[in-house]
Parts: sequence; structure tokens; C-alpha cells
Amino acid sequence: MATGVDVSAASSYVVLLLHLLAISTIASVVEERSIYLILMEGEPVAFHGDVLSSQQGRRFDPKSEAYEVHANKLVDSHDQVLESSLDKGSYNKLYSFKHVLNGFAVHTTPSQAKKLQLAQGVKLVERDRRAKLMTTYTPEFLGLPQTVWTQEGGDRNAGDGIVMGFVDTGINPFHPSFAYDILNPLTSNLSHFSGACETGPLFPPFSCNGKIVSARFFIAGAQAAASLNATIDIPSPADAVGHGSHVASIAAGNAGVPVTVNGFYYGRASGMAPRARVAVYKAVYPTVGTLADVVAAIDQAVADGVDILTLSIGPEEPPQDTVTFLSIFDIAMLFARRAGVFVVQAAGNSGPGPSTVLSYSPWVVGAAASRTDRRYTASLLLGNGLNVSGVGLSAPTFGNGSLLYRLVLAKDAINLSGAFPRTPEYVEECQHPEAFDPSIVRGSIVICSFSAGFYNETSTLTAIFDTARVLGFMGFVLVANPSYGDFIGQPIPFSVSGALIPKVADAKIVSQYYEQQTLRDARGIVRQFNARAAIQDGRVASFGVQAPIVSRFSSRGPGFIDINRNPSDVLKPDILAPGNEIWAAWSPLSALDPILTGYNFALLSGSSMAAPHVAGIAALIKQEYPSWNPSMIASAMSTTATKFDNNGGIIMAEGFNIGSLNSSNNFDFGAGFVNPTHAMDPGLVLSSEFEDYISFLCSMPFIDRFAIRAATRVWCGQSVGHPANLNIPSVTISALRRSLTVRRSFKNVATKPETYVSLAIPPNGTTITLRPPWFTIAPEGTQDLDIEINVIKSTNEFSFGEIILTGSLNHIVRMPVTIRPVSIV
Repeated sequence: MATGVDVSAASSYVVLLLHLLAISTIASVVEERSIYLILMEGEPVAFHGDVLSSQQGRRFDPKSEAYEVHANKLVDSHDQVLESSLDKGSYNKLYSFKHVLNGFAVHTTPSQAKKLQLAQGVKLVERDRRAKLMTTYTPEFLGLPQTVWTQEGGDRNAGDGIVMGFVDTGINPFHPSFAYDILNPLTSNLSHFSGACETGPLFPPFSCNGKIVSARFFIAGAQAAASLNATIDIPSPADAVGHGSHVASIAAGNAGVPVTVNGFYYGRASGMAPRARVAVYKAVYPTVGTLADVVAAIDQAVADGVDILTLSIGPEEPPQDTVTFLSIFDIAMLFARRAGVFVVQAAGNSGPGPSTVLSYSPWVVGAAASRTDRRYTASLLLGNGLNVSGVGLSAPTFGNGSLLYRLVLAKDAINLSGAFPRTPEYVEECQHPEAFDPSIVRGSIVICSFSAGFYNETSTLTAIFDTARVLGFMGFVLVANPSYGDFIGQPIPFSVSGALIPKVADAKIVSQYYEQQTLRDARGIVRQFNARAAIQDGRVASFGVQAPIVSRFSSRGPGFIDINRNPSDVLKPDILAPGNEIWAAWSPLSALDPILTGYNFALLSGSSMAAPHVAGIAALIKQEYPSWNPSMIASAMSTTATKFDNNGGIIMAEGFNIGSLNSSNNFDFGAGFVNPTHAMDPGLVLSSEFEDYISFLCSMPFIDRFAIRAATRVWCGQSVGHPANLNIPSVTISALRRSLTVRRSFKNVATKPETYVSLAIPPNGTTITLRPPWFTIAPEGTQDLDIEINVIKSTNEFSFGEIILTGSLNHIVRMPVTIRPVSIV
């Protein structure tokens, strides 16, 4: 009996073991692959001693023998690590990073990635977080033609000799914004740059025409992450989206390019630095974007020798397992900065909530987005004389307001005998022509309602356009629905007459007039449509309204150090620039925006549009002061930025409620709105180098020093004492207890000695003492300023002040101060 029990138990154990083994086997079979970014021990080529010693007039020469030897050595080491650590057939290497990073990207399973963490020479393994897009008149609004361009010889020379790199969705090489002008040839010396022109579908060899000096594409990550669509995920630098073309033309597009859409002339578009050269690094595709492709693009752009790098793209989320500053994406930007490249990044489009920025690091300029003083306003003229404001780049109905047309609510015009679902999509949202009685809607202005389909993003304006054309609407209006509240309406081109009325209050005006004029029977069926209306021209801009205003979507600070959004001692965003309703180049393919298909220009909003404004202005400063390092350029823009609007008041910021305006602060606009004229003559600048950033990292109490070593390959030698001691043009202290003295060091970049008087406006709950209270500084001289900050009241909330240095030669240097006082003892 005992034996029988033992045998049964043994059999059960064997069965259980086999069952667990089967589960384990199945799990290993179905384990999904992901992309992982790996950093290795050892210097990349750009900072390797043998390569640096052979430099001639540039940081490194990618064509030198020493460069090629070390690059091959790094690639071999990457292959050896993979072959010795991972199971054969379990991975696919996507890239070797070797120029400014030493590492690689690999497509493999989580279990194999864990093996890499233990491999000799591997310092950091990070899962790819995917990459997303942060999506004419602005040169005038910024004062460029009257000031900076005049200094640089006009738009015929502004930005000449500067190469601007764009990591984005590619470029439309046939666009006039990137055409080569044979009557004004580009003759500047580009010996510091060595790119390449990769050709392919929609990107013939002549695409690199002298204005576009280099074009590459990076697609291995996208191919590994998703099944690509061959018709839109084009394996070439060609832009199927439009975003990359838009960004590049804002920064470096040719001057005076006519903007014509649907036969209407909107003016002329110009880049900030219209004579700068364009280097394209396509790394984001319509189907997917990966950080593997983006990091590979950054690595190559720096090796090619770009002067400015524009990143209107970024991670979809903060890093999960490391501090924000030490993600591989941010480390790539750190080493680009070490190589002398000015890097600007879109701050993000997740506003207006706090801690929504996607730009974290002090070595990168994070650009927030603002409105300008230009508005496009459409309107619906009602038969009672009321004019209801709306949005839409639309031609007017015939007669431009002098003729009124029958006004019909979509619900009242449905085909009562039609065989279609009685859902909002059919009944209210004008998505399907078969839902309507043609005799009612033909020649009428039809009122469509913003309902469930638009709220869930399954209904589209394009479908309304199609319905209107098929049935012969005179025009349409899409009105807000009280059940869903106000919606955001953007002035995009309409191919039929129409207007968006995004406010519920305005929609009620239309509804009340309509019901007063409409006769119904006892069943509610309309017997007589007496309401009349006209759509007026929405394509003519008005100017002079309050501006700048921080855009609602623009991501806000404070910057943070980890996934829990613990605040950092770095002010983010850094600066505010135009990013709302910006005309610029587009790709007619428009793979992600069908409503813009066929257009060569688009009016877009996003911090994606703010970043190239900053990049273009940086190019102008770099052209004027070629010896300045990136932090000096950033400082010049920051300390001369303004926090006042065109009415003389503090810049306002759009809030959560559509149309609401709130007082803004440093977490909305950083140092303020960029002022190119003053940035060209800042008086004083602050400078930080690679070693300073390492010391900054090493001063942070919550960062493991081994993690810093793993990410940067540099041991912590010295600390700046407190992170707020990093020599940047702002002071941010996320938790101030009792007292702290920080230091800033200024350099006089003016041509004459100047005496400065120091003034501090302390944040609430603090006092600030400046030493010395005044100083005289010679040209090329330096001056330290000690800033003693004391807590007099513990508010445990961030508050805002500033330090102002006023010079005897009219230079004014401003530094925002952002402090959270947490304890007086």
C-alpha cells in the first residue's frame, strides 16, 4: 500500500514536471522580441585618442585611417558580445553606434536581453521606448528681416556656411523651400562637413542639390518593430509624412517662397536661416518610429559634422528604469554636445498639465510653443445679422456674404426611408452621403454636429468634404455639441466652403436662430426651412492681437528626474518660440494627414514647430560667432528672452479650458520668448562644457555613480556640490532647505568694458543676496556672481523670481529663478 502511494506520487511529479517544461517551452516560443539599446565600455571613435590626435581643423576626420580602424574594432566587439552571449538565431543586430556612442541596437527577446546585461563590456541595456513626432509669418514677428538678417547681409546670406541637421521623417526634395538658386549660388566653405546622399524611391540622385547637402535614412528599427507599409514607409530620405519638410523649412527654408493652397495666396514663407544648408536624417516612419533609428541618426549626424541638430521628435514616455538624464537618447545628445553640436529638442505636446515636458537635460535646449499675433478666423453670417466666429481656411460661399443660403440641420435632412444605421456618424456628423435626402441638402449650408465619432476620432473632416461634394452642399458648419463640450479647431485648408464652430456657446447661438426660423409638424419633422446663412472667407489673416501666448498643448515643467516625476534642479522648458499655426513646406503624400493630401504647404501647430525656430536662430548666432560653443549660444538666447507680450504685460498661457488664459511662469515659457535681435548682442554669456555636465550628474544625490560611469564612461571625479551650481542661465532648486549659495560665471562677449548692477527679485518665501552687487568686466573677461538664497517661509511650492544684470552700455542679462522652499531649518 505504501509502495502504491509512492509510485502514484512519483508519477504525478513526472507529469507535473513535464507540464511545467511544456509551459516553459511554449513561453520561450511565444516570447515577443523587442528592440534594445546597448552601451558598451570604451570610447567611440569621435573621442578616441588616436583619432583625436589626427584631427585637422575639426574634432575628428571620419575618412582618416585611424577613424576607420577604430570604427571597425568597435563593430567587431559588438558582434563578439552578441555571438558569445546570445543564443544563435535569437537576435538581429540593427545598428552599431560607433561615432559619438559606443554601443548597438539589437532586436531580441527579454530573456536574451537579460543575458546581455551580464556580458563583459556591456554597461547599459535599455528597452526602446519608441519615438513620436512633436507636431511665412514668423520671421517678421521675430523681427528678423529688419534686424538680424540686415546684419548678416539680408536673407541672401543669413545662415550661410552653417549645416543644419534634421532627425525627422525625411524631406520633400522637390519643394521650392529647398531648391538651389543658381542666380545666388552657395559658395561657403563646408570643409567641416562630410555627409552622403542616399537615394531611393522618390529621392533621385539630384535631390542633394547644394541646398540639401546630405540625406540619409535609418529604417532597421522600424522594420524590426512593425510590419511596414511599402507605399508609405518609403526606404529613402523622401518624406511621406510632411513633418520633416515642415520642420526643415521653418529653420532653413529658402527666403520668399510663395505659399499657395487651393489657389489662394497666403504670403511668402522663409526659414529663420534661409541660407543655411540642410542635412537630412530620416528616422521616423508613418507606421512606427523607434529610438534605435533616432539614436543611429544622431550618431551619424554628428560624425558628418552638422553644426545644429534639430529634434522635433522624442520618446513616447520617460525612461522606466533609469533617471531621465541617463537614458541612451539623452546620453546621445550629451555626446553630440561634447562634439560641439548645438542640439534643440521639442519640449512636447502634452500640456497644459504640469511635469509633461519630454526634454529633460541641461545640455539640450527644450523649446516650448507659443501663438503669434496672427489669427485666421472663419465665420457664419446668420440671417438675423449675427456673425458667429469659427475656424477654417475656407473660401466663402458664393457672394462672400451678400447672398444667404438655406441653413439645414443634418438631423432634419436625413433620408427617412434610407437603410442605414441611425447612429450619430450617419445622422449628425455628415460622414455618409447615403444618409441624406439630396433634395434638401443640395445648395444648402448643412449643420453637422461634433458627436461620438469625432470624440473617438473615427469620424473625419475629410468625410464631410466628400459628402458635401457628392451632394452639392453650398457649405457646411461643424458645431460643438453640449454633450461633449468645446473642441479644438485648427485652421486647416478646406476644399469646400465651411467653418468649425468649436465653442458650445457659439453653437447655441446657431441652434437658437435655426429653431426660431424652422417650422415643424407635430412629429417634429421640418415642413419649412426658413433659416438662412452664409460662410465668410476664413483665409484672410488678422494681425495685432495679444501675443505671444503659451499654446495650450505646449508641455510644461517642472522637469523631472525619473518615471515618478520627481522634480529636477534644471529649468524646463528652456525657451519659448512660435509654434502655433505655422505655414511651412509639406509633402503631398501626407501619409498621416489625409486632409492635407496633395498640398505643398501646411499650417501646423506643435512644439515641433517651435524647435526649428530656435535652431534657425542658433544658426544665425553661430554664423556671427563661429567660436562660440553651444552653451554660449543657448545662453545668449536665454538671457535676452522676454517674459512680456506685445501689450507690455506678462506673457499669458492657455489653460485646460479652451479659450482660457492664465498668468504664465517659468514652467510655461522657460526664460521667456526668444528675441533674435538681442540674442545677437547679449553682452554676457554663461558657458558649460562636457566635464561640467558630468560634475552636475555627480552632484545629484539620487543617482548611482556607477550608473553615471556606465552611461558616460567617465568616473565621478568632482562634484559641483549641488546640481544648481551648474553654470547655466537659470537657477532652479527643487527642494531648498534653510540656505544655499550657488555661483554663476559670466563672460563678456562685447567689444567694450561694461559695468553691471545686479538686482534680484526673489521667489516667494525666500531672500536673495548677490555678491558682488555690481562689477566692471573687460572684453573677454570673466566674472563670478555668488547667489545666496535663504528660506524665510516654508511654502513647499514652486515660486518664481529672477536675477537681472543691467549694463552701463544697455545690455540687460536676465536669469529666471525657480525655487521650492521646503524648510527654514
